Amino acid sequence: MTSRSGNARRTFAIISHPDAGKTTLTEKLLLQGGAIHLAGEVKARGAARRARSDWMKIEQQRGISVTSSVMTFEKEYEGETITFNLLDTPGHEDFSEDTYRTLTAVDSAIMVIDAAKGIEPQTRKLFEVCRLRSVPIITFVNKVDREGRDPFETLDEVADMLALDVSPQSWPIGMGGQFEGIIDFASGDIARPEGGSKEFLGKRDQDPVPEQWAEQVELAQIGYPEFDLDAYRNGDLTPVYFGSALKNFGVEELIDAIARFAPPPRPQPAGNEQIAPSHDEVTGFIFKVQANMDPNHRDRIAFMRQVSGTFKRGMKLTPSGLGKPIAIHSPILFFAQDREIADTAEAGDIIGIPNHGTLRVGDTLSEKNQVRFTGLPNFAPEILRRVVLKDPTKTKQLRKALDDLSEEGVIQVFYPEIGGQWIIGVVGQLQLDVLVSRLSAEYKVEAGLEASPFATARWIKGDTNALNQFENFNRANLAKDRDGDLVFMARSPWDVNYQQEKNPELTFSATKER
Repeated sequence: MTSRSGNARRTFAIISHPDAGKTTLTEKLLLQGGAIHLAGEVKARGAARRARSDWMKIEQQRGISVTSSVMTFEKEYEGETITFNLLDTPGHEDFSEDTYRTLTAVDSAIMVIDAAKGIEPQTRKLFEVCRLRSVPIITFVNKVDREGRDPFETLDEVADMLALDVSPQSWPIGMGGQFEGIIDFASGDIARPEGGSKEFLGKRDQDPVPEQWAEQVELAQIGYPEFDLDAYRNGDLTPVYFGSALKNFGVEELIDAIARFAPPPRPQPAGNEQIAPSHDEVTGFIFKVQANMDPNHRDRIAFMRQVSGTFKRGMKLTPSGLGKPIAIHSPILFFAQDREIADTAEAGDIIGIPNHGTLRVGDTLSEKNQVRFTGLPNFAPEILRRVVLKDPTKTKQLRKALDDLSEEGVIQVFYPEIGGQWIIGVVGQLQLDVLVSRLSAEYKVEAGLEASPFATARWIKGDTNALNQFENFNRANLAKDRDGDLVFMARSPWDVNYQQEKNPELTFSATKER
């Protein structure tokens, strides 16, 4: 990739609940951007039909995204070549922690909503995660060509859920079986589906809106605020587009919106500092580690969001977790599981760094080793299980697999102070299914899960004497995480509250900075 101004980059995530059409939209964005020439969901058969961003075996079996994928493509916009770094996040609430980490690496997000279903209960958790990061959101209401809800109801739900203003940038003329097209408020164009494709048939004064919907169009224009760029970039307003990813309807307008409105690379927090893209050295942070993307090579890729500087292939950077510089000879740009070597990269780019366990989620990489990026926490698990090996001779392989998967953030692993059975912590049930599937498929380890006596976990910190005294009385309820930090394994939320009241000199934290 040629070196270009950081202002010519848009690094964004796509978030949604399952079945809203997120993966289809991802493919169509890549199709519009020229990154692929065939949309797998529409025309391909067999193996080629699988979504390009879903490459794990369990993803292909279940038709869901369970890990974040990174894809880079370029597109001309108003005479400038824009580099788009697209991060496709898991669509299920059980993977909200992975979504949160991904949102630390982006400057904006597209929120996809199913026009027929509106805001679903499981959607709220994902979008609360987005709001925690103050990430500017563009909303895409998908599947407007199907029978759906009143668009006003959908917009009101978005405003209520995200506690921000909504500004419709387009408006569906009819819905479902009566769908006749979309009005672009900015230009006044009417886009109408013709045989599954899109054609512009002129301005509204030349091709008037059908009378039964004219009043609704007028109400939409006067009933919602005008688009304000500063309000959007501050996270106070979301522009809303209507369309159909499957029919490739409204997708081009969405790309244009990202190019035109979405912020270029933003400063990133490093303690009390904000590191700007213009900072005088190459800096970045690891927000994701993925093992076995290529099962033939048992590879291990660390995904780095570049924050500042111009990276050149072969240069040396120092990981904060290692303390000594490493040469990065084979940096990678991604298209799902396909990849190419990157000779250069700029602020805002996502590059993959092959390594053998040297780099971990939360590590800062820099030339001078003076910067530490913050804001990538672990969250207390909501489900705890014990791991039971079906073949006891594979204990070593299991330990390696659990270390790998906890490093990725798929699970958390706790090693009890008393007893030999390791405990797995996750946010949701689906993560346990992913664990068992990947143990078998990638590590050839057959294992089961059984109930744990514990309900949640808290990281403990405080005065050394107070910690020692607490350990002496509670060793049966203590464990170490993979970093060796002390963890209180609670049997109930009441147990957490009781210990906090009894030990005010200690802190029991539900998060831990990576």
